[in-house]
Amino acid sequence: METKELNQQLVRILNEWDPFGCGYGEYDPEIADVIFAVHEIEDAHNLAIKIQSIYEHSFEELLSFEGCLLLAKTLLALKGQASCNL
Repeated sequence: METKELNQQLVRILNEWDPFGCGYGEYDPEIADVIFAVHEIEDAHNLAIKIQSIYEHSFEELLSFEGCLLLAKTLLALKGQASCNL
């Protein structure tokens, strides 16, 4: 899977996650930051902390760490599948 295709799938997952009920397509800045983090961070725990921080900064509300960790594991698993196909 190419990076562009991976990023498109990451965007879809993040839009569907919709942690604040804002609706599909309402998280573009946060999604861009999370995708950058997915490419930089290999550890689910640290990625979850980063995701939590990104959304807290934008919405001034703390998401559950458990929810962010589950999302981080999902995103990293997809990234892992993509790298296996290269």
